[in-house]
Amino acid sequence: MVLCWRRRRGRFDDFDFHTRRRNRRHATVTGFCLLTASILFLFVALSLPIIKTVYLLQINGHPSPSQPATSIGTELRFGVWGFCVTSVLDQPTFFGNDGECVGPQLGYTVDPKFIEVVTNEPELADIILKVLTVLLVLHPIAAGLAFLTLLPVIASCCVYHHAPWIISLVLSVPTAIISTIVFAADLALVIVAKHKLKEQHTVNLTISYGNGVWIVLVSTFFTWVAMFLLAARVCYCCGFGRMNEIDNDRDEMDGPESREKW
Repeated sequence: MVLCWRRRRGRFDDFDFHTRRRNRRHATVTGFCLLTASILFLFVALSLPIIKTVYLLQINGHPSPSQPATSIGTELRFGVWGFCVTSVLDQPTFFGNDGECVGPQLGYTVDPKFIEVVTNEPELADIILKVLTVLLVLHPIAAGLAFLTLLPVIASCCVYHHAPWIISLVLSVPTAIISTIVFAADLALVIVAKHKLKEQHTVNLTISYGNGVWIVLVSTFFTWVAMFLLAARVCYCCGFGRMNEIDNDRDEMDGPESREKW
């Protein structure tokens, strides 16, 4: 009987080694998703003019083909902390923006007369700034929540216990929801601006999404993936059910004292 017990115990020890290794792999994948989401949200939260290559909204004016190129601003890019104006003589590149910028500052304003001259729609600047005020708060919150959700996942690599996974799952739910709201607000910013522009038929102007919108989309995707991975780990599904069965067998064989060790 002692020999059988030792063999069974050895089988559990071998399985425990593989379980811990799989646990670390799962934590690595989940942690990568959350860390990536947090960093990307932070990039957008520090968008133009702090990080000049990241912006949420772009307005392009198209002068007449017969008009010579001048230093008058024809492109306007909005970020969370300010905006930049550039001309055809000094267009922004993938690595920078050398135009005239306003900010960074908490809560900036754009003279409605400037928008009115280009678009004949004085309310457009007001709408853009109201949405950006909301985004000023939401982007840092989303970045902070994603990082906060990551911390228990990191702890699970050092402490073989179910509690860190449960805590991360609970935190991942509001993180995924806030991320989705942030993405929806980013979309609404451009959609509403385009809708206002459609009412003007005499303006040679285009409004397009900034790269910050797609960065937020990727971040939101990673937060939802992380939430599903955490749910699979906590609920013992997608291959984790076997881990729960072995843990229960170990409890029956060794008693409650052994479970405390593990």
